[in-house]
Order: sequence, then C-alpha cells, then structure tokens
Amino acid sequence: MQLFEWLVLTFVKIVMALNKLLWGDMFILEFSNGETKFGISLLVILLIPAGLYFTVKTRFLPFRLFPEMIRATLRKKTGEDQNSISGFQALIIATATRVGMGNLAGVVAAISFGGAGAVFWMWVTAIIGSSTAFIESTLAQIYKEKDPLYGGYRGGPAYFMKRIRFITKVKREDIFVKDVQKEAEYVAMDGNTYYIKGCKCTFLGIAFALSGLLCWAGISQVIGNSVSTAFKNAFGIPQMTTTVVLVAVSACIVLRKNAIVKVLDKIVPIMACAYIAITLFVIAKNIVYLPDVFGSIFSQAFGLKPMVGGGLGAVIMNGVKRGLFSNEAGSGSAPCAAAAAEVDHPVTQGLIQSLGVFIDTLVICSCSAFLMLLAPDEAISGLEGMDLLQGAMNYHLGRFGVIFIAIILFLFSFSTFIGILYYARSNVAYIFKDTWAAQTGYTIFALVMLFIGGIAAYSFVWDLGDLGVGLMTIFNMLAIIPLSGQAIASLKDYEENFSIKKKNKIILQEEL
Repeated sequence: MQLFEWLVLTFVKIVMALNKLLWGDMFILEFSNGETKFGISLLVILLIPAGLYFTVKTRFLPFRLFPEMIRATLRKKTGEDQNSISGFQALIIATATRVGMGNLAGVVAAISFGGAGAVFWMWVTAIIGSSTAFIESTLAQIYKEKDPLYGGYRGGPAYFMKRIRFITKVKREDIFVKDVQKEAEYVAMDGNTYYIKGCKCTFLGIAFALSGLLCWAGISQVIGNSVSTAFKNAFGIPQMTTTVVLVAVSACIVLRKNAIVKVLDKIVPIMACAYIAITLFVIAKNIVYLPDVFGSIFSQAFGLKPMVGGGLGAVIMNGVKRGLFSNEAGSGSAPCAAAAAEVDHPVTQGLIQSLGVFIDTLVICSCSAFLMLLAPDEAISGLEGMDLLQGAMNYHLGRFGVIFIAIILFLFSFSTFIGILYYARSNVAYIFKDTWAAQTGYTIFALVMLFIGGIAAYSFVWDLGDLGVGLMTIFNMLAIIPLSGQAIASLKDYEENFSIKKKNKIILQEEL
C-alpha cells in the first residue's frame, strides 16, 4: 500500500511539474519599475510567434481571405463516398469540441483575473490563431488517408508526423565512398546533387496520439462533473441520476459506427444559435450600456484603466492564455476532423477551420463576455467561476437564465464529449492499428471516465487535461512549423488556379 501511494504521489508531482513547465511563467518581464508585469509561459512563447509568422507568410490570411472562408464553408461536399464527411461537417465537429468549457468557464476566468480588457486580447489571439488553424488543417488534408474501419478518410498530426522525412544532402566527397546513385531517393535538377531520406518521425506521432488520448480522458471526467453539478444547482437533481442518464445517452451514440456526425449536425447549430440569440436579446435589453462595455474592454486592454492586480500584464496574459485554451489553434485537435473531410482542395478545409476559430472566440466567447459585462457590479460582486456567469444570467433573465445556462452547459459539454471521441478514432488506430477491439476499448474507457467525473470531483483530472493539451501543442508545433511551406505552397496554388475569384475571372475572360 505504501508503494502504491508513493507511486501515485510521484505521478502527481511529475504531472504538476510538467504543467508548470508548459503553462507556468518561464520568466517575467517588468516595465515601469515593476508596475507592469508580463508572465510568459512556454506555450505562449511557442504559439504567439508561430501564429504571427503564419499570419505574415499567408499574407494576412484572416483579413484577406475572410470572404473566401465563408464561400468555402458553404461549398457542397465533393465525391460520392457515403462514409466521408463534408468540409462543413468537419467544422461542426471541431466547433463542438471548441465550444465547451473554454467558452464558459474560460471566459469567466479571463474576466475574473484579467478584467474586461482580457476580452480584447482574446480577440487578438483568435485572429493570430486562425492562421495557425489554417496551416495545421491544410496539412491534415494533404496527408490524409483512407479509413478502413469507419470508411471515408482519417488523419491529423500523428499521420503527417509519420510521413515526415529528414532529407540529407550527400556531400560530393562521399560519392567516391559508396554507390550513392543507387541509394539516393532524390536527385536535384542539376543531376549531380543527391539526397537520401533519414529517419521517420513515427515516435513523434505516437507521442502526439498518446497525449491526445490522455487529454481527452481527463476532459471526459471534467465534462461529467460540470454537467452533474450544473443540474444539481439548477434543478436539484442528484448527481448520480444526471450522470447515469448522460453516460447512457452518450453510449447510445458513440458506440454506434457513424452516429457522432449525425448527432453533432443537429446539436451544434441549435445550441450555438440559441446562445447567440439569448445574448442578442440581453444586449438589446441593455443597449444603452453597450458603449460603456466596449469602453471598458478597450480602455482596460491598453492599461488606461487597469482594474486588476498586476495591471496591464495580467490583462494581456489572461486574455492570451484563455484565448489559446478556448480556440485550440495549434493544439492539433481540429486537424483530426479536418483530415476526414472530402473537399475539392486541401486549402478549402484550411479556410473552413480558420473560420472555426473566429466562430469560437469572436462569436461564442464574446457572448459569454457580454453577458457578464452587461451585469452591474452589485449583481455579481464576490462571485467566481460558473457562479459568476449564472449570477449575471440571473440578473438578466431571472430563474430562466440560471436554467438556460445549465442546459447550454449540458449541450456544450455533451457535444464536446462525443466530438473528442471522433478525434480519438484516428489516434487510437495510429497506436493500436485498425481493430474494432481497440476502438471500442477506448470508447468504453472514456465512458467510464465520464461516469467517474459525474459522481465525484477530482481536481487532478484538470491537471491531466492541461498536460495532455500542452504536450499535444508542443508535438504538433514541432511538425507544422517545418512543414508549413507545403501549406503555403498549397495556398498559392489555390489562389492562382482554384479560388472562386480566379474562376470568375476566367469565365469572364472566356465570355469576352
């Protein structure tokens, strides 16, 4: 027993240490004699510069091609494979997993610790992150492969990591040592320069897939606890009852071969539209206060009215961190759905998933922010976490508001759970090969985690989830940064030969 307790304690310490490395402040920048402080984490160091780099390399794609994103999303599915999904359906799956706790609790945390100004920096992070989402999803399309179990296609970071090759140039002096011409797999245009393939990045793919499965198992427990707690607070329903129903309904969907996409097609638009509609109603009801809300967001964003401890640094970093956590751009999760889409060009899906980041942060997260910021201080004073959002909704809509948030949280969380199990398919297959036993085994494992989380709160699973998504991001970025040139080249081909604008120009020239 002592050995077991020591092993558990050691495991917890390792997880905590890794989380501190990934999410904690690696160093702190101080300005104005320490009045302004910026705590910089490893993931922020990795994601923000990479996002800026991708934004520049794509020639500011989020602004320049936003109309094309809309057109790509509305384009019909190509191909006749009944088991494949459309680009829009891949967006629905990715939105289902993005639109979850990050959009509710994440925004609450950002405002609680960073003030209203954190919302502005969440918006900035979304714009930067949309370029990263484009790169990783386009690569997922380029490297997708047929799915022998579920039909259609599959892929994601693990799959393009598996096919990475380090290309080694053979020095001229080595030509005389061995017969390079027979061993070389690439020959340059000059006919004299030879290249050979190095090692595969199979291990990197396995590390990513394991990190994802770890992350999604932790998230399953968080989802179960969030839903059961919300229903207990709103309706007085025992947590066990809610948990049993949640697990039973989830099992009926995720244990069927291709039911996930059909269910998400119906749930996600309804819950997103309902949440947006309620927010618009609250905004209309409090329209006279809207200029003050925007004033607070922009003034606090630049430290003109710092209302939180740590001043401007706390405002910016809370907005950035929560924005990254919410939209998941760079984590490598959305490409698992993007690869499954059957589209007419890899860039089409990259544009669609790029739009998904806007939907998540600029629309859904903003809804949560406005609901809280339009409530007076006395209505939400002293409240934290989900109590803060429910307190704001209680002010706006009374008891109905509290019930509405509980139902929306259920839909957000439920769709997230079945969405992450869609992600898990390709990663389970990558590690355990194409067997129904492996697929069913992980699905049952996730349902067990959902049940355990529903009946008891284990704060450690939050740490496991954070560790999983942090490691996924590290491994994913190690792959997409060196491979980004392929996505950029694909974008150039799309704009020159495939875009709607280009096609219309060719048609016009032919008519003339």
